[in-house]
Amino acid sequence: MQGTGAATVCRRAAQAGSLVRRPGAQFAISAAPRPRTFPAHDFPEKVSRVPTYSPKATDIERAWYVVDADGMVLGRLATEVASILRGKRKPIFAPHLDTGDHVIIVNASKIVLTSGKGDRKNVYRHSGYPGGLKTETFAHLLGRKPEEAVRRSIKGMLPKNRLGRQMLTKLKVYAGPQHPHAAQSPQVLEVAHAQARTA
Repeated sequence: MQGTGAATVCRRAAQAGSLVRRPGAQFAISAAPRPRTFPAHDFPEKVSRVPTYSPKATDIERAWYVVDADGMVLGRLATEVASILRGKRKPIFAPHLDTGDHVIIVNASKIVLTSGKGDRKNVYRHSGYPGGLKTETFAHLLGRKPEEAVRRSIKGMLPKNRLGRQMLTKLKVYAGPQHPHAAQSPQVLEVAHAQARTA
């Protein structure tokens, strides 16, 4: 190999096999390694393809539910309603589609806040102008506008995009016991774990 550089020697050695350092010699070239053989059952000849199911608009059937919020804890009720609005109870649920149902909440003014959260939690809104930040306690908002207080809590548990805003349109909140959706024949939704515990 006189007259050839180290790069040429390494390149020829790489083409022929692998370059190995052995004791007593500077470099030696070993034969190319044999390919490893596997049993036939490890690599089946044909793999069955399982397509991902994506619901179509014709597959989505929307139901109507009515919830009486009298004596219910706001956070527990909001998580249950948000799950129904998203459609997570259905086997056809898809995170990129609105597969949820309509929910009507009545008696929103009688909802309960635990551990004094009404006075500790603040609600913010901004007019869009400098210095236009408005702050009030959640208890004050609940007494002034209970529909907005409940809607804000449920909105925070939905996706923060156009899909979440579309899901929120299926929510109807009313401060009193009456609602104008009797024609839809809503089913009564029981949320037992949302009832406030009485001492």
